[in-house]
Amino acid sequence: MSVNPDPGSPRNTDPSLRPTSMSTLVVAALAAAAVAWLLISTNDLFYRISPLPWTGAGVLGVLAIAEAYLAQNTAARIERRPGALPVQPLAVARFAALAKASSLVGALSAGFSAGLLIWLLLEPTKEAGSSVPTAATTLVTAIALIAAALWLERACRVPDRPDREDDDSDRPTPRR
Repeated sequence: MSVNPDPGSPRNTDPSLRPTSMSTLVVAALAAAAVAWLLISTNDLFYRISPLPWTGAGVLGVLAIAEAYLAQNTAARIERRPGALPVQPLAVARFAALAKASSLVGALSAGFSAGLLIWLLLEPTKEAGSSVPTAATTLVTAIALIAAALWLERACRVPDRPDREDDDSDRPTPRR
């Protein structure tokens, strides 16, 4: 939600959802990569959790597939394609919030995985080498989640209908 002050009133709130900023996602990914690098390189944390679990990649992949399906379905319903059921406005708002949250989670996961992957590639041990595929797969599925979430967010936008701007046919007529 954003607050847009109106010159005539002390505080006027405008409950609107803004599109996700690419700079926000990049900063989140870079911060997560730095945190991963610091945690892994200073505490020898990797050797306590080695080998890396595949569950992170699996969960991110399932979320990416689910959000891609939601994006395709929501776009069809908003555009009122033939055979698509109408969509509830509250559901679209929930999908948009889900997409914003998922893109941030994907950016954090991608950054953390990238930081970990770089460290693993530079570490000359056998344990590190065996965890490279897991970290790389997690990075790829995190990027897929970001893409699906941004697609879902884009699908939740109300399409411009220039042919209906001056059309008042949906307004009720006044009684005489």
